[in-house]
Amino acid sequence: MNIKYSQHFNLKQPKTPQTEAAYGATLNNAGGYSFELDRWQKLDRFLILGTEGGTYYVTERKLTQANAKNVQVCIQTDGIRTVKQIVTISQSGRAPKNDPALFALAMCASLGNEITRNEALKSLSLVARTATHLFVFAEYAHAFRGWGRGLKRSIGNWYSEKEPDFLLYQIMKYQERNGWSHRDLLRLSHPKPVSSKHRALFSWACSQGKKEKQEEAIQNFEQLQATYQLKQETSLRNATELISKYKLPREVIPTNLLNKKEIWDALLIDMPITALIRNLGKMTKIGLLQELSKAEDFVIEKLTSRELLKKGRIHPLTILTALMTYTKGNGFRGKLAWKPNGRISEALEQAFYTCFEHVIPTHKRFMIGVDISASMFWGNLAGSPMTPGDAAAALSLVTKSTEERCIIKAFSHEFIDLPISKSMRLQEVISLMRAHGFGGTDCSLPMVFAKENKLNVDAFLILTDNETWAGDIYPSEALRDYRASSGIDAKLIVCGMQANAFSIANPNDRGMLDVVGFDTSTPNIISDFIRD
Repeated sequence: MNIKYSQHFNLKQPKTPQTEAAYGATLNNAGGYSFELDRWQKLDRFLILGTEGGTYYVTERKLTQANAKNVQVCIQTDGIRTVKQIVTISQSGRAPKNDPALFALAMCASLGNEITRNEALKSLSLVARTATHLFVFAEYAHAFRGWGRGLKRSIGNWYSEKEPDFLLYQIMKYQERNGWSHRDLLRLSHPKPVSSKHRALFSWACSQGKKEKQEEAIQNFEQLQATYQLKQETSLRNATELISKYKLPREVIPTNLLNKKEIWDALLIDMPITALIRNLGKMTKIGLLQELSKAEDFVIEKLTSRELLKKGRIHPLTILTALMTYTKGNGFRGKLAWKPNGRISEALEQAFYTCFEHVIPTHKRFMIGVDISASMFWGNLAGSPMTPGDAAAALSLVTKSTEERCIIKAFSHEFIDLPISKSMRLQEVISLMRAHGFGGTDCSLPMVFAKENKLNVDAFLILTDNETWAGDIYPSEALRDYRASSGIDAKLIVCGMQANAFSIANPNDRGMLDVVGFDTSTPNIISDFIRD
């Protein structure tokens, strides 16, 4: 039998199985080959997605170590750029959680040269915006370094530079985390009080209940006086008046009052948007968010306010998690259960789309390919209860809601043509993809399908963990073949849903782009890339 050698080796149009190395590709965690991200792309993925929970192929410990080593490389290469990128992503609210940014900033403040360390410590208040953030940073910094003058000064400045009323709120609301308290940090940093109110607050926080320090603080702060009064209050009416008048946070409310509808009604008026979202189930359970009630209208108005969501740095993954939890009728943890309010669920779905930056349609022809292989439905995304597959399914609808010429398909080791329409709810699409999720990963399939069916596609958007291995052609080669057969200079955007080091986008092809899944700026980045 004669062999056709050119089928196996052809320099003009190479066709490389994903289990073999092509030029520039590197072995991924699934045993296939992908392209490796550069250090700055890896940094962005880590800051936005984090490593909590690990992946299908890599443990949380191993994934964290790999990303931490890359942060070290970034610090050594350009420490100032690293600090600035940490601040930019944290400040803009592009990440679901702030912990990766705090961890990376602590590394900069500990492992960089003197200029980098100073820049990191100077930037502390920009990244650690709440007392909880400060406790997390202190824990990370403590693991990397000693408490030298620079760190003490930076922590002390965090307290001294805050307005007294804001600082009181932080001390009352966020009392401790992971064994760190305000007393610990104040005693370590020795901040200089810049006013009598600061002095009273510092003394009270360190007093461990000493009566004279407590009385001094109460004389300076009516809100603190109201907090102590509330602990002794037996009248429900008086308690609600104290909460409303002095804008007391939930954390200072006595436990015996937290099952009272009237208490939550008083808390709701000044409740921060993050706390409001977190407590939707509780407020529904106790009967506050009844249908057609004033409280229901108030909550819906808050949830659908673009300005309020942006000011509160509410991330779309936070909303998606809240939506899935709320409509389910019980929490992922604990025993709390409730009957969901339909209008609240609709408001949460609207808020999900609102949390992304406003995108101008490109009017291009899109094919979105969602990876629903087994690895996409394992673990969680950025520490949420959502799997990467759940999040990818939801994220695909963001582009579909903007682009009128857009189709969504799914794939694993085979192409799956699912009936997804623009009118479908987020939960419907997620449930549909969950039901079909299985198998290996072949990220070339969207381009192969488009070529075989002679579809006219300007842009392929693939949402994946990039652990491709099951195909007989690289995704980048499949795009090349599609371009050749269709005559369309199609582009490929790869939306990475895990903080690993890989991408199916060939960095040497200007028509391919790697972006981070659930970065709030991703839809606009995609739009700009398609127009270019």
